[in-house]
Amino acid sequence: MEIRILPGNIANMIAAGEVVQRPASVVKELVENAVDAGADQITVVITDAGRTLIQVIDNGCGMSPDEAVLCFERHATSKLATAEDLQHICTFGFRGEALASIAAVAEVTLKTRREEDEVGCQVEFADSKHLATEEVSAPRGCNFAVRNLFYNVPARRKFLKSDNVEFKHIIEEFTRVALTRPEIGFTLTHNGKDVYVLKPAKSLKFRIQDLLGGSAVDNVVDISADTSVVKVSGYISSPESARKTPGMQFFFVNGRFFRSPYLHKAVMNAYENLIPDGATPAYFIYLTVDPQTIDVNIHPTKTEIKFSEDSVIFQVLFACIREAIGRNSFGAAIDFDAPVSDIPVISRDYEKYRPADLTPDTSFDPGYNPFEPDTHSSAPAQDYSKYIDRREEYGRLFEEKAAPSSSVIIWQSKYILTPSRDGVLVVNIRRARERILYEKFIKSVEVNGHVSQSALFPVQVAVGAEHRLLFDEHEDLLHKLGFDISAFGTDTIVVNGVPEGFSCDSSKVEAMVADLVLILEDDSAGLAGIMEAAMAEKFARMGAAEGDNLTSSYEAQRLVDALFACQNPEYTPGGKKTMSLLSPEEIEKKF
Repeated sequence: MEIRILPGNIANMIAAGEVVQRPASVVKELVENAVDAGADQITVVITDAGRTLIQVIDNGCGMSPDEAVLCFERHATSKLATAEDLQHICTFGFRGEALASIAAVAEVTLKTRREEDEVGCQVEFADSKHLATEEVSAPRGCNFAVRNLFYNVPARRKFLKSDNVEFKHIIEEFTRVALTRPEIGFTLTHNGKDVYVLKPAKSLKFRIQDLLGGSAVDNVVDISADTSVVKVSGYISSPESARKTPGMQFFFVNGRFFRSPYLHKAVMNAYENLIPDGATPAYFIYLTVDPQTIDVNIHPTKTEIKFSEDSVIFQVLFACIREAIGRNSFGAAIDFDAPVSDIPVISRDYEKYRPADLTPDTSFDPGYNPFEPDTHSSAPAQDYSKYIDRREEYGRLFEEKAAPSSSVIIWQSKYILTPSRDGVLVVNIRRARERILYEKFIKSVEVNGHVSQSALFPVQVAVGAEHRLLFDEHEDLLHKLGFDISAFGTDTIVVNGVPEGFSCDSSKVEAMVADLVLILEDDSAGLAGIMEAAMAEKFARMGAAEGDNLTSSYEAQRLVDALFACQNPEYTPGGKKTMSLLSPEEIEKKF
């Protein structure tokens, strides 16, 4: 087998497999380049979630005609000149791979002009080939237009997700860059509609509010620590506002977003015993370290970073968050400095007016009959019998007509015990509800209709722009299952109704929406039938967990009857047992 050197365009397509994974990767690289160019206003224009067009416009320093062509070559960069520069990286980009990789899998047009140039230039690339260069009129800065992404890689283009999913990833990358530079104005437009119009913010807190909504900053406190190894700043949320829905957890180092399960553990350890299991607090943590003590050249996406003193940073971060939580108490506290009123003193004259006998008169007449006329009274006797309704059915209008259920026992609000012919049947209430709801959901999807209970007052829930797109994408399925949810603005939904069996209480609706986001984000099931069954199973599990406690034997009997009306009452959709039968022999062994 002959060994050969690959042509440049093929090498670029291979490299693009790591750098350009989806449209969001292109947005990330181009916006970061715009920030490195010194722009103070960046506009991102998206069409069809990036499939048709990704355009990034900035007012940075711009490029000369020669640089405009050279920037599309592999490893062409203005950030590094020597090997020592790798130890002092303070910019987003430095590898010189992004533009070459983008030009290998898309049609790219660049318009650019420097401040000192009278006219700008337009450069066109496709399939890593330089097609044309011409002089054009252009404002200062750069205007990158990326069209027909993956047009020459059909397999990659075919396996892109839906527009809502891809645009959700674009919003995530846009948010990460916008949070690092609150002093820069950003605009994001999708299919002609403005999604974000961010003016330069006065502070980081205002930028968080503009991006993620007012609810993101309602219950946050600032953190701060300055040591010889690391400087920590940013915001963390209160323990009470921790959610099951991930999405507002951000780490930044030297102005660059990164992921770190190790440091995330430090945050979670600081919240230990303060938040419920499965919940995650929101945090926006900014670390500043010596560039020589970190390595950002781990992966082309540059989201993995190695710290030379990560254990020290772990301890500093843990202590910093612990201190902030203790310093900012969100519950009511006793004010020991407040003036306390004196205990009232009983007057000395009390004994003078004190009654001689404080014992009440409890005498009674055992022969008194209230229904007989009072012969000792001077008032004329009255006959009230004509006003008494003596019908046998009086007072039974709302009496439950169900069969007697006194043999059903609710134990610890978790189990139902009922006698059967072969012993005592023990039913797990939560799992029984899960089976019942699952079959209701499956049936509603098949017949295209589910009973929905309308909320007396619609509940608005801020979910963020990227999560609101999930509800748009699965609108039909949610409607079939009984969820009446509509969009409100770019980052909020309105819950008008929920399926039968779910609570319409506003606090429970917000928790339900958080669970819905987790369910809708799991898009592992691609086929329609499999996806609907998987969704029904997750919704049933969620509804069973949020159900109210049974309050009477009548409700317990109804639940048991509904369970035995299911096609497979013995197991949950996940294969766990819903009931267990204790035979007389097993009971006898206990004694």
